[in-house]
Parts: sequence; structure tokens; C-alpha cells
Amino acid sequence: MKIGILFLVFGYFLSQFYRSFLAVLTPVLGPEIGTTAADLSFASGVWFITFAAMQIPVGWALDRFGPRVTASLLLAVGGGGGAAAFALAQGPWAVAVAMALFGVGGAPILMASYYIFARTYPQAMFATLGGAMIGVGSAGNLAGSAPLAWAVETFGWRETMWGLAIVALLIAAALLTVLRDPPRDQTEAAATGSLLSLFLDRNFLILFPMMLVIYAPAAGIRGLWAGPYLEDVFGMDATGIGNVTLIMALAMAIGSFAYGPMERLINSKKKVILIGNTLVGALCLLLWIAPGQSWLLAAFAFTAIGFFGASFPVLIAHGQQFMPRHLTGRGMTLLNLFGIGGVGLLQFITGAMAKSVSPEQAASPEFYSSIFLLFGVTTLIGCAIYSFAKETRAIAQQV
Repeated sequence: MKIGILFLVFGYFLSQFYRSFLAVLTPVLGPEIGTTAADLSFASGVWFITFAAMQIPVGWALDRFGPRVTASLLLAVGGGGGAAAFALAQGPWAVAVAMALFGVGGAPILMASYYIFARTYPQAMFATLGGAMIGVGSAGNLAGSAPLAWAVETFGWRETMWGLAIVALLIAAALLTVLRDPPRDQTEAAATGSLLSLFLDRNFLILFPMMLVIYAPAAGIRGLWAGPYLEDVFGMDATGIGNVTLIMALAMAIGSFAYGPMERLINSKKKVILIGNTLVGALCLLLWIAPGQSWLLAAFAFTAIGFFGASFPVLIAHGQQFMPRHLTGRGMTLLNLFGIGGVGLLQFITGAMAKSVSPEQAASPEFYSSIFLLFGVTTLIGCAIYSFAKETRAIAQQV
């Protein structure tokens, strides 16, 4: 099982890379195949929406077939096929198709890991294991920054994508070979219930608004808007953008590790989520107020948003308290659908905002100010609704 989880980490590395690498390619793809910031926003949104849409079938497949077949098959088709499609891209539409395939390939990886954690380890360990999975796998976020900029400069972006296609197929083959599914008992096989059972649980439902916004600012800025913003407002090149996004990616990885100990220190899932995401909302509003003040201020805000915006596994752990065991796969993927879908939704909205103004206006500090305002307000609204979520003393003590 440990060897299998190791290859799931490698697969999650690719998933993190695929969702965040477009920012660094902004200066390259435009001159070569004619993509604009709005095109890349749309393509990034396609990744998140495809990833989110896949959560329902992935959850069913995890409960029905287990993580081994589910993760290996989809990673091979989506991860390998998406990288090949990107390497062959001749225009913005092809980038969108490749990103959709990447969404298919990445959809089962983290949830397969969480499925194994939930069914194999004590509940009290889930948030820490989930955070560690994201933290280690976030090396893909790092690879999609300065290292990617170096690879593109050294080998070319098409050659780099062909290399990633080969890597994805090798990891998929390894998962099919070494990953082991958690055992199922007869009680689960006879259990009844479906996704509708979760929708009828108020305690579970009230987590959805927070889930919609919990990852959106960090993923949206790191995965897309950091690149155009730093290029348009401060004149940064690919290397400079890669360095800033590398620091933000490091902060996201560190935050994933830190939230487990913070949760134990505060002794409450709810409180640690509210504190962290209120700070994320405030930092976005700071960028709204002063979008062209200084690239150092922007880099600091991006880094802090990355760190405090890493509470995703804690909210999944909160939701786990309300999931029947035989619906583990479907419950976790349902929450993940809202988490990833929220990112995709905001990417589509911000892309539409970019298309609604002239190219000159879309490159102005004022335009990016409106992007940061959207991220800040939606995050704070999510926090306000989540403040009514139930957290019993028993839940808090299991941290």
C-alpha cells in the first residue's frame, strides 16, 4: 500500500503541475500560437470544470471498482493524452482540449489517496495525511514555475510536453501494477444510500459554499492571473514570473503541512478554516486597493494567499464526519466537485471580464484590481456562510 501511495503522490505531482503551469507559458504561447490572457483563462477554467464534472463518476468508480483501476486508467488517458495534445497544439482551441484531458487525468488522483486514507487510517489522522499528500504533491506546483521556465528555454515547450506525456504513462502503469485497494466488508456491500443521502444532510450541505471558494483565490492567482498581472503591470519576463510563482507554490505546499498542526493547536476544524480564509479574503482586498503599488507587495500577498489558502484538506476532514462509510468515495468527490468547480467557475467569470474590455484596459492595474476584488468578496461570503456550520465537541476532539 505504501508503494502504491508513493506513485499516487507522483500522479498528484502531475495533477498539480497541469493545473498551474499556464501562467509561466503566457509569454511563449501568445507569439507562437496566438493565445491571449482571456484564452488561457478559458483553458484554465476548462481544466477545473472538467475536473469537477469528473468527480461524480470518479466517486462512483472508487466505491465500485476501487482506486487502482480508477486512478491508473484515467491518468493514462487524460494525463498522457492531454500532454500529447498540448504538444501538438496549433491554436487556443487545442490548448483548451488539452486542458480538458488534463482534468480527466487529474480527477481521480487525490480522491483515490483520500479514499485510502479514510478507509485505512483512523479519522484523527485524516487531515494530517491529506495535508501531507497535498504538500508533497505540490512539488508539481513548484515544477510548474521556475523549473518549467528553464525547461521551456532549454528544450522548447513542445518537447517538454512530450516528455510529460511519457512520464504520465509510466506512472499510470506503475499504479496499475503496485496499488492495492482497501478491503470491503459484507456490511458495506448490503448498505443502502446514494448521493441524495448526502444532499439531504444539512450538516453536509452547509459546507458547499465554503468549498466553492476555499481554493479559488490561490489556484486562480497561482495557476493563471499571476503571470499576466506581473507581465502587464510590472513588466516581468518569464523568469521573473517563474520566481514569484515558485515562492507562492512553496507557500502553498508549506501551508498544506502547517494546517494539520494548526488544527490541533486550535482544536477546531471550523475555527482554523475561518481564520485562514478570512486572511485570504483580506489579502485579496489589499491587492484590490493597491494593484499597481509594488511587485514586492504583490509577491508578499501572493505568498500569504498561497499559505493561508491551503485549508482544503481540513474542510474535507470536516465533511468526512458526515459521510457513511460505504459512500466514502462519493462523499469526498462531491466535496471536491464544489472545490474544483468553484475555481473553474471563477476562471470563466474572470475570463469573461477580460473579454468585456479592450486589450489596453485588460492590461491595466484597474482591471486586475477588479479580479482581486472578486476573489476577496467571494471568499469572505463563503466564510460568513460557513460560520453557521455544525462542529460538535466530538468532531473537534478528533483532530
